[in-house]
Amino acid sequence: MNRIQRLREFARAMPKVELHVHLEGAIQPATVLKLSRRHNLPLPANDESGLREWYRFRDFIHFIQVYLTIQNLLRSTEDFELITYDFGREMARQNIRYAEVTFTPYTHLWQDKGVSADDIIAGLEAGRRAAARDFGVEIAWVLDIPRNLSFDGERYTAAATDPTVEMALAWRDRGVVALGLGGNEAGAPPEPFAHAFETARAGGLHSVPHAGELMGPESVWGALRALGAERIGHGVRSIEDPTLIERLVEQQIPLEVNPTSNICLGIYPDFASHPLRQLWDAGVYVTVNSDDPPLFNTTLNQEYIALIDHFGFDADELERIALNALHASFLPAKRKAALERDFRSEFVHLRRQLQV
Repeated sequence: MNRIQRLREFARAMPKVELHVHLEGAIQPATVLKLSRRHNLPLPANDESGLREWYRFRDFIHFIQVYLTIQNLLRSTEDFELITYDFGREMARQNIRYAEVTFTPYTHLWQDKGVSADDIIAGLEAGRRAAARDFGVEIAWVLDIPRNLSFDGERYTAAATDPTVEMALAWRDRGVVALGLGGNEAGAPPEPFAHAFETARAGGLHSVPHAGELMGPESVWGALRALGAERIGHGVRSIEDPTLIERLVEQQIPLEVNPTSNICLGIYPDFASHPLRQLWDAGVYVTVNSDDPPLFNTTLNQEYIALIDHFGFDADELERIALNALHASFLPAKRKAALERDFRSEFVHLRRQLQV
């Protein structure tokens, strides 16, 4: 193997943490087929290859259609247990030891699918425990507010916001560590959600809203000032404001960067235009994640390989970005320290083995 091939193998094998991945957007085609047959709900394709072609990103409207179709298949405790367990299996395949997974409970409740909040959390918890037992991986939850379901075109409502905060606070003993804010930023800025995040933080939850993806630096500023954001989901458009970059560097506020997602959604036309390297070199606290992996035809492993192929990362930088995610997680300090010892030991072994 040449040097690049060895680095790619190192990226695949190294232990990792993921901080920005949506459970509903991470369901693999085989599981989608199983859910479709379980509930006798038709799909645009009847086999995995056909589903993978249907998954293939075309535009944002198509992405939403796929996402909502998959979401409609989730109708019982057993369904939520299945997708969580399968997610844990995929984590183990990629050597992801811990993930803080975004989940949007309200979108399963606002339509009449016959599933309750109790059904949902029972399934998530059963799947989380089984994944830990069978695969040795740890999953925590970020419950996010779907910002667009709290906006009727003229004013904000409590429709999706209040129930999400209530569930997040009630489920802290079942793995919920943070409150998020997802959906399309356009016309839905962070500031009106300040009270929700204040309530969540007072109840012991962390703040991790999406910002600076479809909208620019003003969205990130709003997340920091109004929501007390401890991490920023995406945040790549911070690069457009030098003062914001100074703030992010000074306070070492982590960005959850998702390069392939950004390109698929048209935030940047290609990897060459993506500001990840510029952010990294400026001293911004960068983590790398997969967002909705099968829907964007990626994995966390592939995002790490993109760091090598498109951003020139070497082995030292790959280690640093893996540890960035671990340090930016909301794991207890003792657990972080134990995982860091494991990670560093594995890095040494892999580098000797692969000579990188």
